[in-house]
Amino acid sequence: MTYATENDELDANAFTAKVAGLVASFGDPTRRTLYLYLRENPGSTANDLAEHCHVHANVIRHHLDRLAAAGYVTTDDVRRNGVGRPAKAYRVLDDELNLDGSPRRNDLMVVLLERAVSLLGPEVAEQMALEVGQDYGRMITESLTPQDSTRTIRAAMAAVADVLTAHGFAARAEEDPLGQAVVSESCPFDQAATKHPVLCTVHRGLIAGVLEGVGATSTQVTMTSRARGADSCRAIA
Repeated sequence: MTYATENDELDANAFTAKVAGLVASFGDPTRRTLYLYLRENPGSTANDLAEHCHVHANVIRHHLDRLAAAGYVTTDDVRRNGVGRPAKAYRVLDDELNLDGSPRRNDLMVVLLERAVSLLGPEVAEQMALEVGQDYGRMITESLTPQDSTRTIRAAMAAVADVLTAHGFAARAEEDPLGQAVVSESCPFDQAATKHPVLCTVHRGLIAGVLEGVGATSTQVTMTSRARGADSCRAIA
């Protein structure tokens, strides 16, 4: 008889996170078509892709937003015909998808972050972690197509779940008695967060930054985490 080890559980969580991310990003056939076309035709615009897929450009932009939020495509501004505003030209970030089940993380950087947190002290570290998370969350959304000036929290939290899953959190959006929630089943900070729960503030700031970046009507986020003794890592907005 064999028994599951802690490493087996971590590997399973990482695999679950990757599968969840792939399903969220490529479960729709149009998004699969877009990704494959962009891989062969970098620099295509939303109108180019709409013509290729025989779908309205606004529908294409929605799918491109999902792929960009998940970190699979990005944009460059290009001017065509020398008139008007620059168009957004899309391209894939990686020619080959990473299917090995490992979340995006860098062990050396996590160790460095741990050390920095321990030297700064709790109050400064908490504020720094929040600001870093917010800045990074806003940066993630810069490549997304601008939407209406406001978006519902429900739609925004679904986008947040996609972003988190792409960055190593097996995240899902769900209803909560206190609002809209995003629940994360794994954490790229791993044992570092257990030793330094202030790292969970990066997670909270990241969610707030993404919400702000996508134009949500509120960026107030409360959060519980397993590293701080809660049953789950749950952010509510």
